[in-house]
Amino acid sequence: MKAIEQEGKTTNEAIEKALDKLGITKEEARIEILDEGNKGLFGLVGSKPAKVKVTVEKRINKAALEIVNKILFLMKIEAKAAIKNGKDSTVINIESSDSRILIGKRGQTLNSLQYLVNLLINKDNENQVWGRVVIDTENYRDRRENTLSTLANRIADKVDRTKREFRLEPMSSQERRIIHATLQDHKYVITKSIGEGINRRVVIVPK
Repeated sequence: MKAIEQEGKTTNEAIEKALDKLGITKEEARIEILDEGNKGLFGLVGSKPAKVKVTVEKRINKAALEIVNKILFLMKIEAKAAIKNGKDSTVINIESSDSRILIGKRGQTLNSLQYLVNLLINKDNENQVWGRVVIDTENYRDRRENTLSTLANRIADKVDRTKREFRLEPMSSQERRIIHATLQDHKYVITKSIGEGINRRVVIVPK
C-alpha cells in the first residue's frame, strides 16, 4: 500500500498510527493534513477526529533510482540520476552529455525509458500501488508541455476559424492530457481521443 488515510485524536496521533501501519519512519513518508479535527464542546459534544494521509516515498525513490542507473549502465550512457521533488509523482532527473540520445525523437526514447521503469517498479508488487515515476532530463518535460500548450491553442484557433476538426499526431497518454487540459475551458472547441494503443491521438473539434 503506497498511501493510507488515518484518523486520531490529534494529527500527531494519526500520523504515528499511519506510520506504524505502513511500517515506515517519518523520513520515508509524505504527510498531508486532511483535517486537524477539534475537541468540541467540553471535549465531548461535537468532537471531530484529526485525519491525515501518509504516502510511502523513500522506498519507491530508492528502487526507481536503482532501476534507472542499471538501465543507463546497460545503455552505456554516462549520466547522473537524482530524485527531484514532484507534486503527484516521483521525478527522476538525469544529467548527461548524451541527453539528446535519452530524449529521442519527440521524447520517444525518454517515454520508453519511463514506461520500462514504471513496469519494473511494479513488477513484484501486484497488490501495491506505488504511483507513477516520471523520468526527465534537461527540463524536457516542462519544455514539451509548453510546446504542446502553444500548439493546442494555435490549432484551436485554426479549428474555430475553419470550422473543421483537426487530428493531431499520435501521442502518449501524458501528452494527450496536456492537450485536453489546455483546451478544457476553450469557448469554441472541444477535444476527444480516438484510436488504440500507440496510434491513439487527440482530435480538436469545433463546438
